[in-house]
Amino acid sequence: MSDATAPSRSFLTSELRGMDGYKLLTGLVVPRPIGWIGTVSADSVPNVAPYSFFNAVSGDPPTVMFSAGAPGRKDSADNAEATGAFTVNIVTAEVAEAMNATSATLDADADEFAHAGLTAVAGKVVDAPRVAEAKAQLECTVTQVIHVGRPDGGNRVVFGEVVCFHVAEDLLDGTRVDQSALGAVGRHAGNWYSHATDLFELIRPA
Repeated sequence: MSDATAPSRSFLTSELRGMDGYKLLTGLVVPRPIGWIGTVSADSVPNVAPYSFFNAVSGDPPTVMFSAGAPGRKDSADNAEATGAFTVNIVTAEVAEAMNATSATLDADADEFAHAGLTAVAGKVVDAPRVAEAKAQLECTVTQVIHVGRPDGGNRVVFGEVVCFHVAEDLLDGTRVDQSALGAVGRHAGNWYSHATDLFELIRPA
């Protein structure tokens, strides 16, 4: 192994303070897909908020997860757990500004759709709102909620089975999604985002 590698620093997690571990994690695990989560409260107030601790976790059945910090923004997790449903709205360049607007801390009874100038559309299968302006939306039923991390902090991880996909026709070739036309947006550290437009192909080895 070459000795010409660039100098590096090592951090023991046990010695990190405050948000340092979070800063390192979110600065290195990039770009992260954004789960723009639509829910409705027990009082029928629609809610939509972005989570970059989000991903697909199974293909059979299609399953996704989002992770909500505690303390911190948690309306989405509360609502999903109470109602058993949520939507994932795919963030692209066209809705990036609106997505960012829904990250604002509002009162629990505030309507983030109205705040960001978005149109809430009822789910076809689940009782959770979709973002009409998003190119694609996933309707999900909650299958599991677990706590990860320290008892007085950590995150709630909400798993959901996708029971209905909504995808713009011009993105589709059968069930294959045109990645260039989709133009998804990824989350980086701080205020930084990226466009998934600089694509390249690698043929998987046999």
